[in-house]
Amino acid sequence: MEIWLHTDNGKTSISVSRQLCSVKSEYQQIDVFESPQYGRFLTQDGDVIFSESDEFVYNEMVVHVPMAVNPDVKRVLIIGGGDGGVARELIAYEGIESIEVVEPDEVLVKICREYFPEAVKGFEDERVSIIHRDGLRYLRGKYAEYDLIINDSTDPFGHTEGLFTKEFYGSCYRALREDGIMVYQHGSPFFDEDETAFRAMHRKVYQSFPISRVYQAHIPTCPSGYWTFGFASKRYHPINDFKPDKWNALGLKTWYYTTNLHLGAFMLPKYVEDLLIDAENIAGK
Repeated sequence: MEIWLHTDNGKTSISVSRQLCSVKSEYQQIDVFESPQYGRFLTQDGDVIFSESDEFVYNEMVVHVPMAVNPDVKRVLIIGGGDGGVARELIAYEGIESIEVVEPDEVLVKICREYFPEAVKGFEDERVSIIHRDGLRYLRGKYAEYDLIINDSTDPFGHTEGLFTKEFYGSCYRALREDGIMVYQHGSPFFDEDETAFRAMHRKVYQSFPISRVYQAHIPTCPSGYWTFGFASKRYHPINDFKPDKWNALGLKTWYYTTNLHLGAFMLPKYVEDLLIDAENIAGK
């Protein structure tokens, strides 16, 4: 059995040994499969969201990059994050006091608890609270409450579209403290069909924050295997304010992230740099 993943440019396949779950929630179609290559993996509306074999790459890169810039983070807000992977990485930091996971889809959390117990074990930490609400609505009215916001939602389509708007990024800015950091998944610009959303995201964040940079990682089950993330802050620059010695002293175990990789992740291919520069020029800053 094979699962075929389609784009406008072609298709790829994942060999599947069995299907474990198929549920239609209020927000999306959720399926869980088992693969000889990737272990268990979850799809939403037909798109692979994460797999057991490579989820550590995504989760480490959205957590350890900002934490190595500001290791003194106390309050964290995760938008999305129903699979638990981001919270799992965050609980390794003893200095963090609270982690709010705002995930509207209760069914997604339930499925991940059942089929991905290693990913969701962070939910058992007493500092973690799960809030089943819309992320954009939850942010409205929040002011200077968080040191770090991680937008762990899926692509900017369907029920998560509101989490990629100028209003959302402006709400994140207001909800962050004066030295706050926002990190978000920036997608892959490799295929033409994804380039427009990639440009739009950077333009909106560039207009909302004084510091905005993009970094990259290799994630096999993501489109083209190439994925990017956004780093935005009111004060901290991801390279100029990077604290590798302080982070290394924590002795955290990782499979992907290192402080050497941190610097290299911000060195982007020329075509990606060009897309970002074009977006900044359009933003008029």
